[in-house]
Amino acid sequence: MFIDWLKVSQEHDFDLPVISDTAFKAIDTLTGEVLSTSYRSVKHQGSHSSTVQIHVQGRKITIDGNPSRLNRHDNLWGFETLEQCISVYNELLAQYGLPSFTRCTRFEVRQGESGAKASHIWADGCCIHRVDLTTNISVGKGNEIPYLRGLASQRIGHSIGRLFPNGRSVDWTTSGSGKGVRLQYRKAYDKAFEIYKHHLPKVKRFFGEDSSELKYAQDIYQYAVDVGIVRLEQELKSEFLSREKLCYWGLFDEGEYQSLHKEFLSVDERLKVTKMDMASIAQQLLLENICDTPRAANVTASYAHLWMHGMEIVCSQRSFETHAARLNRIGINIRNACDLTTFSNVFIREMREINPVKSIAPPNWYKRPTHLRLAA
Repeated sequence: MFIDWLKVSQEHDFDLPVISDTAFKAIDTLTGEVLSTSYRSVKHQGSHSSTVQIHVQGRKITIDGNPSRLNRHDNLWGFETLEQCISVYNELLAQYGLPSFTRCTRFEVRQGESGAKASHIWADGCCIHRVDLTTNISVGKGNEIPYLRGLASQRIGHSIGRLFPNGRSVDWTTSGSGKGVRLQYRKAYDKAFEIYKHHLPKVKRFFGEDSSELKYAQDIYQYAVDVGIVRLEQELKSEFLSREKLCYWGLFDEGEYQSLHKEFLSVDERLKVTKMDMASIAQQLLLENICDTPRAANVTASYAHLWMHGMEIVCSQRSFETHAARLNRIGINIRNACDLTTFSNVFIREMREINPVKSIAPPNWYKRPTHLRLAA
C-alpha cells in the first residue's frame, strides 16, 4: 500500500507570511470598510508537470496534492507512510519560508465567539482532510477487463459496483451512479490504459518524441501491460477521517489505514463461480459448505437462475434473505438487478485463468524518488 493523494492543514498561533500575489477583499459598499481579505492558493509547479496547491489564510496552511508524484516522472509506486509524504510537504514549505507541519499532541473542541453554539475542533498539529490509499495488483497480461467486470458484480457494504462504459474502470457508490460519496470512494482501474491515455501523451508533449523521458514512460507502460496491473484505490474523505479519529497526525495508529485498505482489497475473494448456470452454482454452494444437501443447493441456485433471466422472485422476505445471503458468499448478489454486461465468468485464486498477486514490487530499473530514502 502507498499514498497517492494527501490533503493536510495546520493552524499556527502566529500570523503567516503572504505567498500569493492575488487577494480578494470583501468591502462594505456603504462605508468602504474592508470586511475581510482572502488569498488565492498558490500552485507550486514541480518538475515533470507535477503540481501541488498551497493555501495560506491567516494562520492556517493547507496543502492539497500528490506527494508521490511531486518532482517525479510518474507515481506507479509512491510513498508508504504519512511521515514520508509530510516530509516532502515540509521541504516544500521551507522553500516558501513557511513553518513545517508537526505531529498533534492534543486536540480540543472550541466554542464559537460570544457564547454562540457553533463550535470547531482545534488541534495543535497537522490535520488530515483527505488521503488516498493505493495498491497495484497483477492479474496477468490481457486479464484486466474480465477481472474488472468480475469486480463490478460485487458489493462493498452498501456500495454498489459500477463498470464504466469503456470497461476499464470500476467504482463503488451507494447510489451506483458515482455521485454523492461522503465517506469513502473506492475504485479499480486498468493502469496500463490510464498510462496510455494520459501519461504518455503528456510526456511526449513536454519532452518530445526522441527524449529519454518518453522512452522511460514507454517502458513503464509496457511493464504494466505485461504484468497486467490493476490499481485498487480508495479515497478516505474528511468526514470519514474525522468520524473515525484518523485525522490528527500523531494521535492514531497508522496501521488502521492498512486495516481499512486490506478490507477493500478482499473485494475479489468471493469471485469463484465458474459459469452462470444452475448446476455449477449448486455445486459451488456444496463445495463451499454453504448448503448441507444437494436439494438445498438446487433450491438456492434456482433463485440465481430466476435473477439471471430478469424474472420476478416470489417468496417471503425471510426466504429471500436466506438464499441471497448464501449466494452472496460465492459472489452472486441477487439484491441488485442482474446486468449480464458487467458479469464476467472469471476464476480468482483457485483457477489459473486469473490469479491476482497483491504484493508486487517494482522492477529493478524503476526510478524510485531519491528523497524517499531521506524521508524514511
